[in-house]
Formats: sequence, structure tokens, C-alpha cells
Amino acid sequence: MSQKNSDGKRSARERMQEERAADEARARRLRKLGIAGAVVAVLVVAVVVGILVMNSKSTSYSASQAPAGTTGSNNLVVPVGAVNAPSTLTIYEDPRCPACGDFEKSFHTTVNQLLGAGKVQIHYHVVSFIDRHDQGSGSKNAANALGCAQNTGHFHAYHDVLYANQPDETVDAWSDKSKLITLAKQVPGLDTPTFEACVNNNTFGPWVTAVETDFDKSGYNSTPTILLNGTAAYPSYKNTPLTPQSLVTLVDAANKGKPLGTLTPASASALASPNAHAS
Repeated sequence: MSQKNSDGKRSARERMQEERAADEARARRLRKLGIAGAVVAVLVVAVVVGILVMNSKSTSYSASQAPAGTTGSNNLVVPVGAVNAPSTLTIYEDPRCPACGDFEKSFHTTVNQLLGAGKVQIHYHVVSFIDRHDQGSGSKNAANALGCAQNTGHFHAYHDVLYANQPDETVDAWSDKSKLITLAKQVPGLDTPTFEACVNNNTFGPWVTAVETDFDKSGYNSTPTILLNGTAAYPSYKNTPLTPQSLVTLVDAANKGKPLGTLTPASASALASPNAHAS
């Protein structure tokens, strides 16, 4: 074999060895990249799972977190009036809702008379969807404050005060919690350090969120939504416009032959409203 051919073969072998070494180096780099990528993917998944777990914990709700005296599935309903009243008026309201304010102005006196006579019990659902549409926090703050009032037996009186002093929907006045605390001074016995702490600490925030979630799933999409014994009643009942007088007529017809409910001293006291609307 000539020296030239021998040198050529050595060069070929050397090139093959160099190429094999380069291939092995690339393979090692790819393996390292693959391992690193897998580690990153695992870390990303872990972070996402952690965030989801944290969020689920922060937004979780149990019935034990509801204000005292609430009823219904998961304690999302605030009952007002005689437990054994023959008819039920279900009311979905948002504290910032101007249409709810109009309903309260028109029907406040009539509804309270029906409650006081033991003709109806009201099931209030305190929703807070307007914060989503108009931005802000006034609905949720007011809903939490109503929960704080319910927790001490002053829901209905405070409810009436809030609607009597409802700000314009476009002015998120109740984003300032101190205004809700100031309004509580109109309800005898409500303005206490405990109530103030409850409002400022958003104590019933999870309950407020749960009530809103329930409303979102209910099929109703506006407030006020009013039902009389499960049938839509406002703005019309079976195609008849609802007025304060027609509401009385409808309730009396539904209650015909049935005994009226009996108010307990506590429920009678809860109906006391220091700030009446014009009807």
C-alpha cells in the first residue's frame, strides 16, 4: 500500500472518528436539553397546580361561612318574616341596582305590611353582579355589609336604609366602606365595633361570592327578579302588570283558606325600619 493511500485512509478514519465524536456530543446535548425541558415542564405544571389550589382555597365556600340565620341550599338565602307564612316572596336584588331601588320605593310599604301581617315570608338573595358590568366594588361591599347586619339580626332594617340612600349606579360610592358603616348608624343597635370590623374585613366575602355564583346559575339575568310562590311576579304576574295593590290581591288570593304566619318577637323586631320609603 502506497504512503499516499495509507495517508488517505488515515484521513478518512480520522474524519469518521471526528464525525462520530461530533454526533455523540450532539446526542449528549440533546439529552441534556430534553432532561432540562422535562424539568421545566414539571415545574410549570407544579406552579399552575399550586396557583389553582391557592385560588380554590381563596374562593372556596362552605355553609358554615354564611351569616347566622340564613337558610336554603348552602345557607345562601336571607329569610325575613314569619317562618310559617302561607306565601313566599323571593327577591333577587343587587344593592347598586337602580331598578331594585325603584322597586323598593314603590313596594317598600306594601311588602312590609304583608310581612307584618304574617301573609308572606321573603327570601332575599343578595347578588352583586353590577360590580362586574360597571366595575368597582360597591355591590360586593354592600352585600357583605348586609351579611354583617344579618349576622346580628338587623338585616331588614339595614336593607331598607341602604335602598333609601342608594347612590347612582354609575357612582361606586359604596366602594368606600366607611359610608356603609355610617349608614348603619340609622339602625339602632347595628353600629358596633363588631359590625365595623365585619364590614372592613369583608368577613362574609365568600358567602357574597357564593350567592352571586348561585344567581349566575339560576337562569335569571336581571334584578330585581321577584317570584311569588315560585312564579315570576315583577314587573308583571301572568301578563298582568304588578302594582302594590295587585300584589296584595295576589297574595290574598294565594292565601285564601290558609292560616296566617305567626311572627316571633325576634322576627317582628327585625321588621322595624327606621327609614321608610314613599310608596
